[in-house]
This record gives sequence, structure tokens and C-alpha cells, in this order.
Amino acid sequence: MIRYALSCDKSHQFDSWFQSAEAWDKLSASGLLSCAVCGSTKVSKALMAPAVRHEPASLTVAETAAERDIAALRQKVEAESDYVGLAFVAEARAMHAGQIPERSIHGEARLDEARALLEDGIPVAPLPFRPRNSSN
Repeated sequence: MIRYALSCDKSHQFDSWFQSAEAWDKLSASGLLSCAVCGSTKVSKALMAPAVRHEPASLTVAETAAERDIAALRQKVEAESDYVGLAFVAEARAMHAGQIPERSIHGEARLDEARALLEDGIPVAPLPFRPRNSSN
């Protein structure tokens, strides 16, 4: 795994993990990367400094405030909504159309699907983590 500092064309900066440098190259070339803040697909690697460990290897690195906030958000989302996986788009549309009762859901959607939901007036927002159900 490799972590890259990334930046979008609107100067938002964020980090993301990739399986390898080749995985970054492939995703970047395919246009499947998007900004974690605004959704822009014009994402590039930002200038990075190497990570240097200052404590003994036996100590763990303390979580940053952002990592704690994301962990708390994950816990809240998982506790208060239903994971619908790849059925997210269909479920969101059905709720919006009144075909099924409204409830809090989270799941997976491609960027183009999420944009189409927003364009149709269906409120969605990206989460800063992958669902546990689809993680390795």
C-alpha cells in the first residue's frame, strides 16, 4: 500500500491510499479519481515529504484529530443507517419517488451515478471512508 498526498484543480488537498504506484497510474488515467472535498475529477499528486518515524518502532503513532473525527463519523453512519451496497442508487431513487419508505442508507455508487442523483434533486454526499462490507 502507498499513500499519496493529492490535490484537485480547486486546490483542495487530501490523502488517499493505493494498492501500488501502478494502481494510482491506472485510476488516474481512467478518470475514476475524485476530490474528497468537492468531487472534482481533476486530481493530481501533491508535493510530499517522506514520512520519518521519530519514535521507537514499538510505539504506535497517535491518531490525528481528523482520523478520530472520521472514525466517529463511520461509527455514527454505521449505527444510524442501513448499508445497501451496490443497490444504493436504486434505493435512493425509490425513496425519492415514494415507492419505498424513507430511511437513512449508505452504500456505493460510481461518481457518474452520484452526480445523476444530485442533478435529479436527490440529496447524497460522499463519505470519507469505504464501507466495511466492501473492504478487504
